[in-house]
Amino acid sequence: MRASRFFISTLKEAPSDAEIVSHKLMLRAGMIKRLGSGIYTYMPMGLRVIRKVEAIVREEMNRAGAVELLMPVVQPAELWQETGRWEKMGPELMRVKDRHGRDFAIQPTSEEVITDVARTEIKSYRQLPVNFYHIQTKFRDERRPRFGLMRGREFTMKDAYSFDRDVAGMQQSYQTMFDAYVRIFDRFGLQFRAVAADNGAIGGSGSHEFHVIADTGEDALVYCPASDYAANIEAAEAIALSDARAPAVQALTKTPTPDKSRCEDVAAMLDVPLAHTVKSIVLTVENDGVKGPGKEVWLLLLRGDHELNEVKASKIPGLAGYRFATEAEIVDWFGTKPGYLGPIGTKKPVNIVADRTVANMSDFICGANEADCHYTGANWGRDMPEPIVADIRNVTDGDPSPDGRGTLAIQRGIEVGHVFQLGTRYSEDMKATYLDENGKPQLMQMGCYGIGITRILGAAIEQNFDQKGIIWPVSIAPFAVVLCPMGYDRNEAIKAETDKLYTALLEEGVDVVLDDRGERPGVMFADWELIGVPHRIVIGDRGLKGGTMEYQGRRDTVATEVPLDQMARFIADKLRP
Repeated sequence: MRASRFFISTLKEAPSDAEIVSHKLMLRAGMIKRLGSGIYTYMPMGLRVIRKVEAIVREEMNRAGAVELLMPVVQPAELWQETGRWEKMGPELMRVKDRHGRDFAIQPTSEEVITDVARTEIKSYRQLPVNFYHIQTKFRDERRPRFGLMRGREFTMKDAYSFDRDVAGMQQSYQTMFDAYVRIFDRFGLQFRAVAADNGAIGGSGSHEFHVIADTGEDALVYCPASDYAANIEAAEAIALSDARAPAVQALTKTPTPDKSRCEDVAAMLDVPLAHTVKSIVLTVENDGVKGPGKEVWLLLLRGDHELNEVKASKIPGLAGYRFATEAEIVDWFGTKPGYLGPIGTKKPVNIVADRTVANMSDFICGANEADCHYTGANWGRDMPEPIVADIRNVTDGDPSPDGRGTLAIQRGIEVGHVFQLGTRYSEDMKATYLDENGKPQLMQMGCYGIGITRILGAAIEQNFDQKGIIWPVSIAPFAVVLCPMGYDRNEAIKAETDKLYTALLEEGVDVVLDDRGERPGVMFADWELIGVPHRIVIGDRGLKGGTMEYQGRRDTVATEVPLDQMARFIADKLRP
């Protein structure tokens, strides 16, 4: 590719509304152009990266035995109504009507459509297993689109769906896809981690997220350096920090704590470690009168230095669909305002859940359900009934690993892939069955596997950049090599040697761009450093007189002199996996 025949549009400064590094650099490098809130045009330079990402994904999906098809962006509402997601998805699901007033969804995902394909096309166990995938535009009407391609409304995703006869088959398909994802991210050249995760709105029984490691990542990843344990913080198990509860030593004492409504302030006033205090979180569940009383109030207890894990809390029986209690509800049930709440002497009965660590505490400090007062020396069994015990907190750095093989560490990551064991979540709702060996109908077991194609670009940049611009891994760079001749349009010797090398690299199959725009060296170098091409060759008059050209990798601090007749082979060796 000659730069004069391509489209290069770089900016010295990012637009003021660009938020994070990847957003700024992609706009400056001319890879994307904002059309509307969370909606971008992929410019030629950015599209080259997308196509390379897609090619790697497609090759590995095909290698894993998946079969490509293409499902529509616009989907009939009836399919979404069958699974109940037409109502459950909320405003993120873009709903539209056609000229006849019929409802359609602009797809954010394709579980319903692929399940419809399976139930109409798969009749016999002999047709299973099968895994369909496509690479398609998605749309999610985010409340607050931000961070460029990282959290846009329109994006490109690869989603795949496996269908199996039984759970064992589904688990095998899941492992096959997991292994394919590892190969995909290895080929991208990115540092990544696969972690156990919560299934969220997709449903199913088990899942893993694939995260690109980056300090700017939105997600906290928990892992054990001494073992293979890894999980998203939402799913990471927090074990009790003491093996057993010590005997009570202190008497229960109501202690004045004027204007001390935070555990940190109470601990400081009483001159005790924060870990001796217990914080109270109040949740409300609205029932329909059939499942229970019209309104239930729950008190969740955590050690003063720990934080609630809302996903874990939602999995406690009876707490699905909870909300945080209002101040009026808190006063009604506890008799005091927030900041002084505790499990002893509530005004009305509440359901009490203690985190595993709190359940093993003794002589702890908690609110006294009276303004400006806390209890010291509080103990389970003696001062209050034993609680429901559950894992409801976020793990912290240094916690014991649940596998017993070390301590946990936490790093930031950007989610770019997710694999799910769906089971019969969709096949049951949509009656997707096959006939087994005995001619009896059985529900298909499903798996679901997604990769955010366009999100990969943002994640890769967040992991690979410097003050000059992007540093692409060679496998997904818009160009692998750039030739920067000094005076290409003015010096015949430079033009001849540049053209000769350009031809030789093309014959070697190298994805090379020749900058023949006639720009000044500083402008030319700045453009390609911003764009992030990983390998640069400079052809100058002084080098030619000495029989050399200059090679410099994007991360290199100095250039390397390479003989003219060896440069093509030198670059080919650099690019060899």
